[in-house]
Amino acid sequence: MTEISGPAAFAGGKLAVRRAQEADVGPLSKALARAFFDDPVSMWSCRPDALRPAVLESFFAIRLQQLLVDTEVWTTPELASAALWAPPRRWHTSVRETLRLSRPLLHPRLVWRLPLITSGLGEMERRHPRNPPHWYLAVLGTDPAEQGRGLASAVLAPVLERCDEDQVGAYLESSKERNIAFYTRHGFRVSGEVRFPRGPTVWPMWRDPR
Repeated sequence: MTEISGPAAFAGGKLAVRRAQEADVGPLSKALARAFFDDPVSMWSCRPDALRPAVLESFFAIRLQQLLVDTEVWTTPELASAALWAPPRRWHTSVRETLRLSRPLLHPRLVWRLPLITSGLGEMERRHPRNPPHWYLAVLGTDPAEQGRGLASAVLAPVLERCDEDQVGAYLESSKERNIAFYTRHGFRVSGEVRFPRGPTVWPMWRDPR
C-alpha cells in the first residue's frame, strides 16, 4: 500500500475534503443520524420515529470512534458529509466492537428486536467477501440539507483513487435501491442481495480497481 503524503486534505475535483478527527465525532454523528433517518435498515432496526435520531446518533458516534483509528474517515470542511472506510483485512468487527454497536438498541422499546437485528447483520457479515483484500465502505452519508452538491462523491474520492493506484478492490452494502445508480457511476456493481428477517433488502456491491 502507498501512503498519502502531505497534509491530511484532498482536492477531489472542485470540492476539498479532509480526514476526520476525534473532535468531529459529535457533529458528524448528528449529520449521519439525519442522513439515515429514513434509511430502510434504520427504520427496520428502530421503528419509533421519536427514538431514531438519538439511537442513530449514538450508533454513528461509536462507529466513527472505531474507524477513526485507521485514519480513513473522510469529511467535508463543514462536516456535512462523511465516508467511513475500513482498510483491507480490517473490516471485520470484533465481538467487543459489535457489543458496543448494540448499546444504542438497549432501550426497553427496542431491545426485544435485538435477536432479529443480530440475525440480519450476521447474514450480511457472512456474505462479506473474505478475498481478495479490499477496502470496505462501512458508511457513506450526507446531511439532507446539503445533498445534491456532490459532497458524497468528493468524500469517496481519496480512497477510491488509492484503490486504483494500489490496484485494490472496494466493497459496500447499499441499503437503498435508488443509491445503486450513484455507486455504479463510481465503478461498483451489484454482487447479490441480502434480505433482513421480515425486513428490507440490502445490495452488496463490489468495485474492481481501474
